[in-house]
Amino acid sequence: MSRQRYTYQPRLGHGLPHDPLNAIIGPRPIGWISSVSQDGQRNLAPYSFFNCFNYQPPIIGFASGGWKDSVKNISETGEFVWNLVTRSLAVPMNESSATVPPDQDEFQLAALTPAPASYINGFMVAESPVNFECKLSQCIQLQSADGEKIPSWLVLGEVVAIHIDSDLLEKGVYQTAKAGPVLRGGGPTAYYAISDDLRFDLVRPDALS
Repeated sequence: MSRQRYTYQPRLGHGLPHDPLNAIIGPRPIGWISSVSQDGQRNLAPYSFFNCFNYQPPIIGFASGGWKDSVKNISETGEFVWNLVTRSLAVPMNESSATVPPDQDEFQLAALTPAPASYINGFMVAESPVNFECKLSQCIQLQSADGEKIPSWLVLGEVVAIHIDSDLLEKGVYQTAKAGPVLRGGGPTAYYAISDDLRFDLVRPDALS
């Protein structure tokens, strides 16, 4: 069966109204990262290039286009918190993405409650049902295939403490849809939610042997 395809080389531009990369790699979990500067200034910012990369020890990471306050704070203090974005927190999350001076507290800007972390020097979003306290494991400047440095940084952190609202655990199993996570889609405004109506289950082949 023949089909037409649109092909482009990213280095030459995509020729479309909006870069499709974000829409293809999606929907993506949101890295809602809280950090504290060396002088104690709180920062909270969402990153859509975020994911989990290892089980034991658990390692999560986000990429920042530019040396932003989050990267600066984490590189100096070695600590940060990831906060789960839920549907009820979507608007405050978006508010916290505003470009403001370093001395502006995004917790206050988005009318959120900073809760002191238990194992690191940082603050969690109290309204979020899941929080990961993290210690920096690597901060890596990205580079192209030809070795050219890119002004983007990948921040990887080991999760040293996890906080989960108890009602999200049923018989010890975390209920993903019940948490109501918000996921980033493509284009400048698209976000998605999930529900159990869309769930399907697969058993890995190795589990059948």
